[in-house]
Order: sequence, then structure tokens, then C-alpha cells
Amino acid sequence: MNVLITGGAGFIGSHLCRRFLDQDNSVICVDNFITGSKENVKELLSSSNFKLMEHDISQPLYIDERIDWVFHFASLASPKYYLKHPIKTLKSGLLGTHNCLGLAKKSEAKFFLASTSEIYGDPLVHPQPEEYWGNVNSIGVRSCYDESKRGAEALVYAYMRQHNLDVRVIRIFNTYGPNMRIDDGRVVSNFIVQALKGQDLTIYGEGNQTRSFCYADDLVSGIIRMTEVDYQMPLNLGNPGEFTVSELAKIVLKITDSKSKIKFLPLPEDDPKQRRPDISKASELLNWQPQVCLEEGLKRTIDYFKRVINE
Repeated sequence: MNVLITGGAGFIGSHLCRRFLDQDNSVICVDNFITGSKENVKELLSSSNFKLMEHDISQPLYIDERIDWVFHFASLASPKYYLKHPIKTLKSGLLGTHNCLGLAKKSEAKFFLASTSEIYGDPLVHPQPEEYWGNVNSIGVRSCYDESKRGAEALVYAYMRQHNLDVRVIRIFNTYGPNMRIDDGRVVSNFIVQALKGQDLTIYGEGNQTRSFCYADDLVSGIIRMTEVDYQMPLNLGNPGEFTVSELAKIVLKITDSKSKIKFLPLPEDDPKQRRPDISKASELLNWQPQVCLEEGLKRTIDYFKRVINE
């Protein structure tokens, strides 16, 4: 196949590029490097099946060659970056999705959207099934990200219904692993970097809020399986194991053998109190379950950050 991946030099996108190349596909990686990094795909540049394009997907993209799949993963997914760049976040989610859908339609390609668990907002239903419509503040500080993804989903299904486009949509729950930015700003990378540097681990609120953490390899396996089934409705992908933020901090301190202390700071506006995917549909449709437990995934991620910090 010939696949195009926007955000392909980002955290998840780079893992996806690598997986497709390993399966003898050709990959066009599109990224504007606002949060992605050429370092993430440096080893792929030697492959004749890999092409890197620097482009902002909120601007129209023209590709002459045949494309079988368009994967839209370009997004400022970290609160640190979408709070800093709210308009760019909305543009990549809305204009970027529109441009990618147009490209897929023109190329008669299948379309794959990386959506997010954030469309559920601060959920009143737990765990969150795909049928849940969410509890989202449409004008809050996080709305630039939440609504960009909700709008992106609406665009995808408008194209599916009006143009009969073959689409896939996944809602990604907290994912972590190698190729995360050292300054990513999300809880796993924050805790690991702080622990390795001997800094205080910063917990927002009392640390009782819960998250479910999925290792990147497991997520990518789910993505690949999603391309192999004929199912066009949204599907949750994540690890249903649920941990409080305080529990995560203690596990990171244990694995890193760090002497860092824990520091509590005020809870940000609209921060979800709990987040856990109902993956029963993915388990049934894809025969998929996460395989990497939290401690093992954290060990691999910590090894990655040790190398990055010492470079």
C-alpha cells in the first residue's frame, strides 16, 4: 500500500510510519514540526519507501501519486501546546481534517482519523463507551482541542454520508512511550523527566483523578487491526487499567529509584476527574487487547528518556 500520515514525525505518527514500513508499505510522512521532530523519523529516511514532506496540513495538500490510505494524526495533543497554540490546534483539527478528507476523496483512498478520549470531556459515565456523547465545555480553555476533534468527527461522517467515503475513526486514550517530547507536558513524560532530573514531581489537584495509560506499541497494533476490518463507526483504543495520578507518580519514583518529592499544585480548569475506556467493541471487532502492563511500558519509556536526557 501507499499510505500518507499527517503528523507522521510526531509521537504516535512516527511509530505508525515505522510499523507500515516494516510491513513493506510506502509511507508519505507529512509534518510541520511544531510538535513533531525529524529525530523521530531520522532512521526511516534511508528507506526508499519513505518520503518526508514539511507541510502545515491546515493548508491544502496536493499529492500526484496514488494513495491507498490517508491517516490524519496531525494535532497538538498536549495541553501545554494546545493552550499555547489554540488557533493552530483548531486549524489542524478542522481545516486539516477537511483538507485530508478532500485528498482522500480525490485519490479514492480510505480515510483514518485519530480522534481522542477528550471528546467525552469530564465524563458523567464511567468507563466511557463509544455511545456516550460526552460532557464538554465548548468555550473553556481546553475547548480548542476538544471541539477540534468533535468537529473533525462530524466532518468525517459528513464525507462518509455525502460522498460514500470509506472511513475509520479511533478515540485514543492516554498513550505513552518512546518518541514523546522531553517537554511534552503530559503526565507520564512530566513525571519521568522530573524523576530522572531529581526535580519535584508536580501533581495537579490532590492526585485522585484517574487515567488509563496505553503503551504506544499496543495502540499502533490496534490501529493496524482497525484498517483490516470493515467498521466505520468510532472505536475506543486504550488500556482499561485505571490508576490515580498519585499512583502513577509512586510507580515512576520506584522504577527510577529517584529521591524526588511530590509537589501538589492547583487543578487546571476542566481537567477530567476520571478517564477509562470501555474497549469491549475493540476487543470483539479487532480481537485486540493491550499487552504491555504499565510498569513494563514505563520501564521502556524511562530507558528512552534516559538516552534523550544524556545526549
